[in-house]
Amino acid sequence: MRALPDPRIETAINAYYESITARDHARWLDLFSEDAVLHEPVGATPLEGKACFDEAWKIFDAPFGQLTMEVCEIFLAGSGAAVKWIGEGSARGSTRRLTFAGISVFELDDAGKIQAVMSYWDPADTLIRLADVERDDEDEEFQPA
Repeated sequence: MRALPDPRIETAINAYYESITARDHARWLDLFSEDAVLHEPVGATPLEGKACFDEAWKIFDAPFGQLTMEVCEIFLAGSGAAVKWIGEGSARGSTRRLTFAGISVFELDDAGKIQAVMSYWDPADTLIRLADVERDDEDEEFQPA
């Protein structure tokens, strides 16, 4: 017989994406254990220990004027889960929106804190597309006589 998934997993995952959408850095940071490891994204140098996580927060905060993150599906297993998510945002000063998506794998510790996140998405592509959206807005605003 398998044990039921720990409800703290889903709670922590939802809080992770809600805090990004709300731009609540303190709440987001509080979700992690002190020695957590963040792969944002996988392939980049992992950030070890939440004291280093301000660098990852900049990925979500700096380029976006507005950003919403939505959980599409959560696949629970053991002390963690894989999450399919979608983001929608706009560049600072722009009203045009773009969407991007990814999958993140979470592991939680015994206290219900996030111990590890491994995110599969392409922030470089998202930033390039975000810059194109911003440039499109600038082109529309400039109307030569």
